[in-house]
Amino acid sequence: HLVAAAFGSAGERCLAISAAIAVGDAGDHLVDVVAEKARAVKVGPGRDPESEMGPIVTAAARDRIVSLIGSGAEQGAELTVDGRGLRVPGHEDGFFVGPTVIDRVTRDMDVYREEIFGPVLSVVRADSVDEAIALINANPYGNGTAIFTSSGEAARRFQRGVRVGMIGINVPIPVPMA
Repeated sequence: HLVAAAFGSAGERCLAISAAIAVGDAGDHLVDVVAEKARAVKVGPGRDPESEMGPIVTAAARDRIVSLIGSGAEQGAELTVDGRGLRVPGHEDGFFVGPTVIDRVTRDMDVYREEIFGPVLSVVRADSVDEAIALINANPYGNGTAIFTSSGEAARRFQRGVRVGMIGINVPIPVPMA
């Protein structure tokens, strides 16, 4: 089972998944697949049609994201894909951070407790769906969440157990879009 949680403050629209909770032995495969996809993302200027991801909005926002990535590593998480230090040719002074995957994140780490607002996925490991539900319900930013599973029982338990605004089952979070 994979539980994806988009944590955002109340009243804010959180369109990106900021944490994935891998249940049981799903974590290693998940991290391998996501890391491969993250490394393939073409980062560049927002006006370049070849770019799949543009720069961060300000230098201060970039520096905050980079700092949180660093604190995750310092606090014991594994940087599977590290987007810090990314340079885009011709835009060396741009505010770029590449996709980042941080594995084995725990609830006490800054990278989990703080809203990052950047291209960072924190992967938390859980032994059971119930433990994943408890993690989601304990997070103060629970805006939306989704579960990807082939188990009807896990899907029902998840749907009834999580306390968030939006829930997806085998679909991304159902965020209303213009």
